[in-house]
Amino acid sequence: MEATATARFIRVAPRKMGLVSDMVRGKRVEDAFSILHFSPKAASVPLEKLIRSALSNLLQQEGSKKIDTEDVIISALIVNEGPTLRRYRPRAMGRATRIRKRTCHIRVTLEA
Repeated sequence: MEATATARFIRVAPRKMGLVSDMVRGKRVEDAFSILHFSPKAASVPLEKLIRSALSNLLQQEGSKKIDTEDVIISALIVNEGPTLRRYRPRAMGRATRIRKRTCHIRVTLEA
């Protein structure tokens, strides 16, 4: 059985989220929760929330009573770039520079 969950427009740069997602890709869900819970990275919070959502989606499917949560693995974890918010900051001599606030889209697939 498979279940997916998607989070879009997360206010974390995709490069930073990719570093965190590499730590848990292919692991069991219980191991991923312990890794993300004790990770100092801020990107681990929305990723842990998304994996919990995907696990809930898996348990809500028909015939899920036979599923043991210890056997569930993260089969796919994809981080894509979302739209960039552009802001401006005043600089010296009347100039302005662009501040890019990057977002990302995440898709998690769990397999039992």
